[in-house]
Amino acid sequence: MKQPEFIQRLDHPAIEAAIAQAERLTSGEIRVVVTLVAAAEPVPAAEKAFGELGMAGTKQRNGVLFFVAPVSQTFAVIGDTAVHEKCGDAFWREVSAAMTASFKCGEFTAGLLHGIGRAGALLAEHFPPGPDDTDELPNRVVCP
Repeated sequence: MKQPEFIQRLDHPAIEAAIAQAERLTSGEIRVVVTLVAAAEPVPAAEKAFGELGMAGTKQRNGVLFFVAPVSQTFAVIGDTAVHEKCGDAFWREVSAAMTASFKCGEFTAGLLHGIGRAGALLAEHFPPGPDDTDELPNRVVCP
């Protein structure tokens, strides 16, 4: 699927609301990126986007990025160092598998909402919000 069609099919307000809801329960940060470029290897591309978005600069190193490359029909879900230490590879595989099932059915928003919900639950469990917690990064879907 071409990137513009993919972006048009996404329910941006629902995704941004899900991010905001998840982040109310945690000090963690969640971002979604849909790229114009094919990414045969989505994890390195996601890691690059993670850095470019300043996600490694959060206070607790607890950001999660959903990176989608519709041109190559690939995606990756990655977390910063503190998140990965808490959840490990099994969590990322579970989230990715559930998202893949939704994506294969053409339910792109549903796949992202599921992933955001699962990531938010993990972040809430391990990184509850503090009294001085602020939303460090925007919740909008990034479509560079």
